[in-house]
Amino acid sequence: MEFGITFKGVMPHDRARKLVAQAEEAGFTYCWFYDSHILWRESFPAMAMCMEHTEKMRFGPCVTNPNTREWSAAASLFGSLALQSGGRFDIGVGRGDSAVRVMGRKPALLRKMDEFIDVVKGLVRGEERQYGDVPNPIRFPWATGYELPVWVAAYGPKALDSAGRMGDGLILQIAEPGICKWLGDQAVEAGKKIGRDMSNYRIMSAAPAFFGDMQTCRDATRWFPAMVGNHVADIVEKYGTDRDDIPPSLTAYIKDRKGYDYSRHGQSDNPWLDFITDEIIDSFAVLGTADDHIAKLRQLEVAGITQFNIYLDNGDEEKIIAEYGRSVIPAMC
Repeated sequence: MEFGITFKGVMPHDRARKLVAQAEEAGFTYCWFYDSHILWRESFPAMAMCMEHTEKMRFGPCVTNPNTREWSAAASLFGSLALQSGGRFDIGVGRGDSAVRVMGRKPALLRKMDEFIDVVKGLVRGEERQYGDVPNPIRFPWATGYELPVWVAAYGPKALDSAGRMGDGLILQIAEPGICKWLGDQAVEAGKKIGRDMSNYRIMSAAPAFFGDMQTCRDATRWFPAMVGNHVADIVEKYGTDRDDIPPSLTAYIKDRKGYDYSRHGQSDNPWLDFITDEIIDSFAVLGTADDHIAKLRQLEVAGITQFNIYLDNGDEEKIIAEYGRSVIPAMC
């Protein structure tokens, strides 16, 4: 299993640089950044900075979307960072959540996300692409043939289909093994249906991790199931709850959800957390002692998870990285 960390754009740049160096030394191989440019600082300058202070760590947005940036500008940014880092750059892509909703805009349609992936990968590779209302074909004369790895964030049946057809990996913002297996299997099957070799397909579980007694851990991570609830609410609105390809355990917990404050997205002081139970927190995150973490991660590995990506949003960041390097990562290797 691979291990990653994720930052918001509120982390002071000098501390972020030190944490990333610490994480690389501890055995983490990925560093992801939220890409929500209004709520938090722009993430790509921080990635460029951290690249200069690491040797093997891979970087990328978790996740970007088709609506925030003009597509050739996005592809140029991604290709430039891949070149600057010596090929240590991936992207996570979704329809768009906080990055667009905080402006009052809607997430992109899945067919637009699929086209965005195709155009961006092609341009970074050095191929010619024409899209949207751009009248002239575009090609980067400086492209080096880099094959940009793309991870697709998905929960619903159609998004999982896109992830399996278009992505090199799947991002699941949840650490509940049964749900992860259910959703991951759908993405893998979608890829197989169109003849893709899915033997190297990767599946990420992105969730908070915290050490301590369970109540302390729950209090620190209660925000997370509420954030996931935004995506689940979209699924319920579109598909309902009575479908074989949507786990009831995923949708049932939002029945008492009343709202969400995007200005406090991913924060423990979001006022819309009352519907989150201790049981949901325990299942969605990785909490407790080091042995508890190892046991949960082994369950996730059996469920098909190939990368555990820790949302470092709860405090104790240095302690969490250190404990993973000392106890957890060695036990999982």
